[in-house]
Amino acid sequence: MLLAIDCGNTNTVFSIWNGTEFIATWRTSTEWRRTADQYYVWLSTLMKFRDVEAVITEVIVSATVPRVVFNLRVLADRYFNCRALVVGKPDCLLPVDVRVDLGTAVGPDRLVNTVAGHDMFGGDLIVVDFGTATTFDVVAGDGAYIGGVIAPGVNLSLEALHNAAAALPHVDISKPLKVVGTNTVACMQSGIFWGYLGLVKEICARIKAERDRPMRIIATGGLAPLFQQTEPIFDVWEDNLTMHGLTVIHRYNKDIQAR
Repeated sequence: MLLAIDCGNTNTVFSIWNGTEFIATWRTSTEWRRTADQYYVWLSTLMKFRDVEAVITEVIVSATVPRVVFNLRVLADRYFNCRALVVGKPDCLLPVDVRVDLGTAVGPDRLVNTVAGHDMFGGDLIVVDFGTATTFDVVAGDGAYIGGVIAPGVNLSLEALHNAAAALPHVDISKPLKVVGTNTVACMQSGIFWGYLGLVKEICARIKAERDRPMRIIATGGLAPLFQQTEPIFDVWEDNLTMHGLTVIHRYNKDIQAR
């Protein structure tokens, strides 16, 4: 079976794919100091707890934190007797083109989302990912990644506001009852919620205008439904978009090797 690992700046997701569906998914905080042995103890314990009977024979990794890749590769080699396929490395081929400025490094998570979006929904897409950063990835009609937009993530902005302003507390993102707040927490929640709603709508509208063609907006990440309940910004919300993309890339590379 395939172990798909999506390592983001804040969290790392491990999912086991049996060729048809994900049979188990777990999430942990991203920590570059975590060793391969620690990963295995954590993962094997959770598999036993959930009674997941799976023999992992293949591993694919997408990591926005380069320093974790070494230990994840050791994990694959030491405990699963395989070489991990790492998105962004020369030996990991993509089923789509990447058309950006020469020398530009594109985050592997953005490439994986592009592959997944095209596989699931076709071309001419805007993929909005609510992670540590809020990213907007533009997928051409033929599935190519052609650029995008990066904005600070919602929780990152809240944390920065709390850390930089001594009088402002830490608050959770939620839809406020009113736009005009009558206390500090309500004011902060209103600014973040309506500010980000406007940010997402405006960026998507400008991308569509610049591309001058109909485009579907695909959202991923846990905060997408929060904004969608206020206004129908997104055509589709797909929580497992990145993990699906990893399975598509893995299958593509296996097919090439089999030729």
